[in-house]
Amino acid sequence: MLVNGASGIAVGMATNMAPHNLGEVCDACCAYVDNKDIEVSELAKYVKGPDFPTGGIIYGYEGVREALETGRGRVVMRAKTEIEHTASGRECIVITEIPYMVNKAEMIKKIADMVNEKKLEGIAYVNDESDRNGVRVVIILKQDAVASVVLNTLYKNTQLQTSFAVNNIALVDGRPMLLNLKDLIAQFVSHRHKVVVRRTHFDLKKASERLHIVLGLLIAQDNIDEVIHTIRAAKDPESGRQALMEKFGLSELQAAAIMEMRLRALTGLEHGKLTAERDELQKRIDYYNAVLADEGMQMQIIKDELIEIKEKYGDDRRTEIVFSAEEFNPEDFYADDDMVITISHMGYIKRTPLTEYRAQNRGGIGVKGSATRDEDFIEHIYVATMHNTMLFFTEKGRCYWLKVYNIPEGSRASKGRAIQNVIQIEPDDKVRAYINVRRLDDEEFVNNNYIVMCTKDGTIKKTKLEAYSRPRQNGVNAIVIREGDELIEAKLTSGEAEIMIAAREGKAIRFNENTVRPIGRVGAGVRGIALDEGDEVVGMICVEPESKQDVLVLSENGYGKRTDLDEYRITNRGGKGVKTINITEKTGKLVSIQAVTDENDLMIINRSGITIRTAVDGIRMAGRATQGVKVINLREGDSIASVMAVPKSDDAEEATQTEGAQAEQTTEQPAAEVQQSEQPTNE
Repeated sequence: MLVNGASGIAVGMATNMAPHNLGEVCDACCAYVDNKDIEVSELAKYVKGPDFPTGGIIYGYEGVREALETGRGRVVMRAKTEIEHTASGRECIVITEIPYMVNKAEMIKKIADMVNEKKLEGIAYVNDESDRNGVRVVIILKQDAVASVVLNTLYKNTQLQTSFAVNNIALVDGRPMLLNLKDLIAQFVSHRHKVVVRRTHFDLKKASERLHIVLGLLIAQDNIDEVIHTIRAAKDPESGRQALMEKFGLSELQAAAIMEMRLRALTGLEHGKLTAERDELQKRIDYYNAVLADEGMQMQIIKDELIEIKEKYGDDRRTEIVFSAEEFNPEDFYADDDMVITISHMGYIKRTPLTEYRAQNRGGIGVKGSATRDEDFIEHIYVATMHNTMLFFTEKGRCYWLKVYNIPEGSRASKGRAIQNVIQIEPDDKVRAYINVRRLDDEEFVNNNYIVMCTKDGTIKKTKLEAYSRPRQNGVNAIVIREGDELIEAKLTSGEAEIMIAAREGKAIRFNENTVRPIGRVGAGVRGIALDEGDEVVGMICVEPESKQDVLVLSENGYGKRTDLDEYRITNRGGKGVKTINITEKTGKLVSIQAVTDENDLMIINRSGITIRTAVDGIRMAGRATQGVKVINLREGDSIASVMAVPKSDDAEEATQTEGAQAEQTTEQPAAEVQQSEQPTNE
């Protein structure tokens, strides 16, 4: 079953065993015979994993390891592909091996249908060039298509990538049991041991019976004259047989064999053959008795037979195993540098070294932050280090995971890569919040920290970080979003933070995190702030007790101020809040609320894509109900799109207010305002 694979036993007993390489299984069985206490991890050195007859690639080893150790696991299979070029210079994807149990014709039809339905872009046509020598499916790409992007799309949407759910259930003594690799091998070796013992008993019985007859024939040859005389004197065969038994002390079988002797047995040659056969039978009987008396000899027979089978029928492994990136610990290859992660309105993501952004004084014009399409603009910005794990929260309430070093790198002026090519986000969903953590495998950390989320309608939800400590490729539901609402913010807290939620019309509410009880991932949360009709939440901050952070608010026309947190009185969760900025026609509506210190810089991006970085300590403290100072000079028709606090820059340069800066922004078009805030790095 381990070599050939199996699917199903009977009604109510599901099993799904993957086929394995014969030679590898034989080696593992021999290793088990030599050491009955061998661990599964040691056996895995012999049995690398499933070996499918169709070849292909096993992508990632974690599922294989789980299947070997527990008997259950999910093995991801990919087709073997190569990137080639046609005579005309076009790129093409050549498929030479397909996953196990995938129908080639149906796979090609599915690809063709998706191309016709415009679900797959970049493919010109598909050609099946398979013959008796093997599979060869050629996918010709369009001139502007990127082969790696198309291939990843094929993996995601077609049977070029499938999974095999291993479920090693077998009947052991009539009872279904889940068996790991060692259990399967142990049961096989036990079965072979029984076979060897029973076979040896059978061979011993047959050899003893034959020796008994041969000894009788030799007695007859030595006394042939008397035998002939006795037989001739008998009136019938039965009486002759009885006479032989009485005269020579023979058994019934021996006497019957003598009666059946031919005259040729009287020759010297035949006598020699019988003597040789007697000696050979005696040796075999001695060997069989020795085998039955010695378990070590029995086990050696099992090993010898396994080695013989391997030499006769074994072949090379067909399925290649590719270890996933996480298994090589790629953190060792990246310096833990600070990065600015940007996401545009149309969903382009990139990381850029923080050092590329220089500081300017308050009131500067700024520098070009990103190259975008005419209708696009930078919507989210965030600072994290290369080794952080990023948690992406979407407006639909989904959570996705991504290592920072897996985010494509780009210069300050590049537009980045479409986020759908980086994480498997739904086409109609948008990323709205980010959290970065150093480690998700620290049990104490994930059980003592929380994710606090806030929606546009003022709903707040608190969940333990532990609920998000097991990354899944397709993401998980983080919060239930009601119709017409959307998630706008998510923060990492210690459980003792002061929470502030700010609304667009200039109101803000402050309450302690303890007033929000933690619930599971599946839940909608509770009321955080009561909003007037037409109002909406623009942001949320979580201030830890010892952080000494101030509250910074910024309006859409570039006015901002810092206010001491204590100026906001603590109220009950769900109230209307108090005024946090004096909203006038000059200031515009509130767009952002940030928790800052003098050790922060403020990074601001306006609708046209222009970026400015200014020191927070250049913004004076002001009262709770004031309108603040001019933080950024905006050109006519422009307004602030996104704001975040970043670590303070070491060098503060004067802003370059030249025509060059003006020229840089001419290609950018205004777009709708958004809100996004920064999350501190947590270790």
